Amino acid sequence: MNKWKPLAVLGTAQFLMVLDASVMNVSISRLVEDFDTEVTTIQAVITLYTLVMAAFMLTGGKIGDMYGRRRVFVIGLVVYGVGSGLTALAPTVGLLALGWSVVEGLGAALVLPALAALVAGSYQGRERAVAYGVVGGLAGAGIAVGPLLGGWVTTYLTWRLVFAGEVVLVVAILLLMRWIPAQPTPADRPRLDVAGAVLSATGLALVVLAVLQSGTWGWIEPRNPPFTVLGFAPTLFAVALGVLVLYAFCAHERRRERRGATPLVSLGLFGNRPLRAGLIALFNQNTVLLGLFFVIPLYLQVVQGLNAFETGLRLLPVSVTMLAASMSGSLLLRLASPRAIVRAGLLVLLAATLWLITAIRPELAGGSFAGAMALLGLGLGMLASQLGNTVQSSVRPAERSEAGGLQYTAQNLGSSLGTALIGAILIGALATSVTTRIEGDPRVSTAVAQQVGTQVEAGLSFVPADQLSAALAAHPEVPPQEAAALVGHYQDAQIQGLKSAVLVCAAIAGGSLLFTRHLPADRRRA
Repeated sequence: MNKWKPLAVLGTAQFLMVLDASVMNVSISRLVEDFDTEVTTIQAVITLYTLVMAAFMLTGGKIGDMYGRRRVFVIGLVVYGVGSGLTALAPTVGLLALGWSVVEGLGAALVLPALAALVAGSYQGRERAVAYGVVGGLAGAGIAVGPLLGGWVTTYLTWRLVFAGEVVLVVAILLLMRWIPAQPTPADRPRLDVAGAVLSATGLALVVLAVLQSGTWGWIEPRNPPFTVLGFAPTLFAVALGVLVLYAFCAHERRRERRGATPLVSLGLFGNRPLRAGLIALFNQNTVLLGLFFVIPLYLQVVQGLNAFETGLRLLPVSVTMLAASMSGSLLLRLASPRAIVRAGLLVLLAATLWLITAIRPELAGGSFAGAMALLGLGLGMLASQLGNTVQSSVRPAERSEAGGLQYTAQNLGSSLGTALIGAILIGALATSVTTRIEGDPRVSTAVAQQVGTQVEAGLSFVPADQLSAALAAHPEVPPQEAAALVGHYQDAQIQGLKSAVLVCAAIAGGSLLFTRHLPADRRRA
């Protein structure tokens, strides 16, 4: 039993890292209300959290190599606890972003690469596969508990208590750190590549920021950007600039390696085909997961009018099946290879997203929606049960911390792009559908249609239909019959926007099958 004590500590930390992200997703409506802001602002806060983790995960992994993984794990937990405390007390959305998105994100960037390396270093063979299955399962448990716990606390008390509870959980983990054996500080301590850290963080930030703002700025034709470039929206230019900065980062890393200096990340690792395939699968998995977990709560809360706790209950099937499937990683390996399991998981995920599209209707289809959620969790759990172990088992022991940094960079870059991209597609599809429906409706006068078009160009929000009705009622120049037509078109456009966003998730899941060729194909025996 003693050999599993380190796993209890590390698994609890993994649970903690996942918990508050799922809490935030079911609390979107309350956060909008509490901070008197818009859905897109909370979307930006959620995206910033995962972006900070993605941008600094490689740096966190390298710091673990420099000062020892156990020590950096502890420091990261302390930083994370400070961020949780600040989030619990945040009086403004700016301080919410500082505490949750920035401080907690930096803490997680230190914790997660060290956690991956500590798990890999503590267990071997079948025990390592079991350990990664448990860690993946506890991540699933965080997703399971988050919507229910966060929904109940948000509805009947306040979401702030979740973050206050996280501080207590951090203290408990720190008190149990004696269960993890002390590790010697490396004798030949590598130096941190500061320039590489700045270049990688800047490049990733530019790409994600551009995708996040694409719904407001527009991709080519400018909607409401702060500036234009040669008369075009700045979105694609920002993406291109981010790609150029990332290219400069790669060139910088190659120069350091040629000089014999320690790079932030060894680009030679990307020549490891199983590692590369595992990282791509992790990226795609989290793009779909966080994209859906942003869209689905909006459907349940904004369109269906459910509160946070009711939203958590509706998400329970995905949480339960994901937890069960991810905890079954060792058992699944008795039946098939990691490649076969991942491919099956992607096919299940594709089927679940297509089913979900049919379940998104003006009136909630309870049975169909629950079935799609259960199938979704099964597919995600099958992926989670294999990918962490695949990444860590594909590298040498000395490369595990660096591989852990790449692993969580891929996951969190997928998470931030998932929230940003799927959210932008949702808003873009909403705006296009509203404009098209109103222009073709003879019940809406030309003057009102032009006014709506101007508002859409300035930026459209995803709000409840009754809020739109109240806003139109405040404008007596809009006749009641026209107001009713506008509200009806807006409701139809919301459904169309949600379906479009989920369809993109389905396309990502299906396209991911093309990148699974180099995953391990050997059938491992338990």
